[in-house]
Amino acid sequence: MGRAFEYRKARKMKRWGNMSRVFTKIGKEITIAVKAGGSDPEANSRLRILIQTAKKENMPKDNMERAIKKATSKDFTDYKEVNYEGYGPFGIAIFIETATDNTIRTVANVRSYFNKYGGSLGTSGSLEFLFDHKCVFHIIKQENVSMEDIEFELIDYGVDELEEDEGEIILYGEFAYHSNIQKYLEDNNFEITSSEFVRIPNDVKEVTPAQRETIEKLLEKIEEDEDVQNVFHNMSEA
Repeated sequence: MGRAFEYRKARKMKRWGNMSRVFTKIGKEITIAVKAGGSDPEANSRLRILIQTAKKENMPKDNMERAIKKATSKDFTDYKEVNYEGYGPFGIAIFIETATDNTIRTVANVRSYFNKYGGSLGTSGSLEFLFDHKCVFHIIKQENVSMEDIEFELIDYGVDELEEDEGEIILYGEFAYHSNIQKYLEDNNFEITSSEFVRIPNDVKEVTPAQRETIEKLLEKIEEDEDVQNVFHNMSEA
């Protein structure tokens, strides 16, 4: 197994603190997708997958409908997707993805979190090279298709790693090939249950238990922010 598998194995049990945070995160992504590509899932591939992801997470239908309607409301202030990068204490690289309607508020909050815990906010793009940007698809395994067959077919579409887990196949590919992979899966009648984008560290940094405790306090504070969608870091897992 490669880095993607090890990364997922380490993060598998780490989820947002409660379901309301999960719903808020997906709701923002749905709103952004509708604003960019319209409210018809048949014509909006990103929205189509987000709806499947929302269903997998048991997100209520009313929440999905509100997120879609929000994008078309005349009073809606558009979300901007902004990334922030910095070093936490003990030299741990932290990459933060946000969706915000007020970038001044968001950057002030993020900077305050770094400062409070002995870190420093860097400039945009300064740490991006430390992470591989990947797309991840979860699909239902078809009985008549082997893992080898799928891997052989999808390697030409940008998939570079896959694994099987509880009746699903999880595919990892380069971020830029997301649309190609999705099109292949849909054209070949694979059921996509969810999709996401992740940033996998090229290398991880070892820390002591005491250092880990301090870093995790910073990570938890960042993740609690209402504008934050995802947080990635290169600290080794316990």
